[in-house]
Amino acid sequence: MDPVKFLLVDDLSENLLSLEALLRREGLMLLKAQSGDQALELLLDHDVALALIDVQMPGLNGFELAELMRGNERTRRVPIIFVTAGTTDGQRRFHGYEAGAVDFIQKPIEADVLRSKADVFFELYRQRQQIAAQRDELEMQAKALQQADRRKDEFLATLAHELRNPLAPLRHGLDLLRMNPDSKSAGEVKEMMDRQLVHLVRLIDDLLDVSRVSQGKIELRRNKIRIDEVFRSAIEASRPTIDAASHSFASHVPDEPIWIEADETRISQVVSNLLNNAAKYTPPGGRIVLSARNLENEVVIDVEDNGVGIPPEKRGDVFRLFSQIDDHLQRAQGGLGIGLALVQQLVTMHGGSVESTAPLTGTGSVFKVRLPLAAAPEEPRHESSSGVASFARRPLKVLVIDDNEDVAFTLALMLEELGHEYHLVHDGRKALSEAQGYGPDVVLLDIGLPGMDGYEVCKAFREAGLIDLPIIAQTGWGQAEDKQKSVEAGFNFHLTKPVPLDELERTLAAATGLPKAH
Repeated sequence: MDPVKFLLVDDLSENLLSLEALLRREGLMLLKAQSGDQALELLLDHDVALALIDVQMPGLNGFELAELMRGNERTRRVPIIFVTAGTTDGQRRFHGYEAGAVDFIQKPIEADVLRSKADVFFELYRQRQQIAAQRDELEMQAKALQQADRRKDEFLATLAHELRNPLAPLRHGLDLLRMNPDSKSAGEVKEMMDRQLVHLVRLIDDLLDVSRVSQGKIELRRNKIRIDEVFRSAIEASRPTIDAASHSFASHVPDEPIWIEADETRISQVVSNLLNNAAKYTPPGGRIVLSARNLENEVVIDVEDNGVGIPPEKRGDVFRLFSQIDDHLQRAQGGLGIGLALVQQLVTMHGGSVESTAPLTGTGSVFKVRLPLAAAPEEPRHESSSGVASFARRPLKVLVIDDNEDVAFTLALMLEELGHEYHLVHDGRKALSEAQGYGPDVVLLDIGLPGMDGYEVCKAFREAGLIDLPIIAQTGWGQAEDKQKSVEAGFNFHLTKPVPLDELERTLAAATGLPKAH
């Protein structure tokens, strides 16, 4: 906190030294003037908590100085104590109070009286400082809340817009298929609907991911991985977006493998998000280059484009959650302003950094990701085969338990397409008796059931002796703690809605191929 300032005005230097000695204390600055003119100059430069003014001075006397102070907006509220060696009869005191004095002190000065009076004004000014600081803090908080509220409104408007983008073609596609399911364009309509559904799921996944990272709910599964493998996965995920805008694309990695210790899924997500961002903010037919290089003890990943670029003063803001550059809103192909925030959070979790710069030549942007290098593994790596081991196909009896009849019906259609039988139950309280009568090979069980939720239903199955029956959770709850609760309740697998057909097929195959539980 700034020091409290007192102004001492006396034409005799020895009197000033005496006052200074009596008043000296921690947190107090004493300003000294030997004339009224000097005092006015100091008052113009400093906020003063108290002025101790000698009455008898050559030039401007104390009363005249006080009257000038009262006539100035800056100094009119400064408390004044007159110090005088003369008599202080009623008329003289009245003149002093009329000039703006709050008190008189008689020379020779009694030290205790002076200190007592000065302490009052010191504490009053300290309280004013604290109130002012609290007011400033409250104003800053109010501005921050207003800004947060504005950003919230902007985000909700953007979210509504971005969700409508894929929902509109899905709605139109359904209408077209309903009118003419066997038209020549039916295949193209279905492919379009699939693309839009993938986009919708990605938007929701990004929202969930940034929330999980912010709350510290993401655990990295670190392994030694090669950058070229990360690039391959990221390019596969981003290629449809790049190709849709007719961008040229190039990828460069050194011949010598570059190793990092990281969560491959998350680092692939980082690179994919940067590629998608470049594709969105580059006009059709642009250029995107992905590259990696060794630099001392780190790997530098560059994603460069020749798009609209980012103003220098905005480069730090692009990593802020829900941030949107105003100049780019009309050119971008959608987005919630969370992709780059998620990139920064994931990179930081890996002990790295990310920054936005401009290309050395031309327009566009360069995003640089720096990650610590890792030594190559000692043992040779064996590429694991993708997917789940295939199981002999056989028709399964599947019990579907979901209170949402539309979801249960679509699951039934998927099961029918895979060649399986099904039985639908919409009430968790009836699930056990229905299972005992139907005798399923596997159960697809929703967690968010009313009355008796999926965790309770699963526990009831296990307690009823159905220990070996594979039970698969299929739910909108997909965070780590949800999956852990599934395990504790007795589920064998956990699928997050919407469940793709191929993932459902693999999970059913894996579930029915499980060894018997002990």
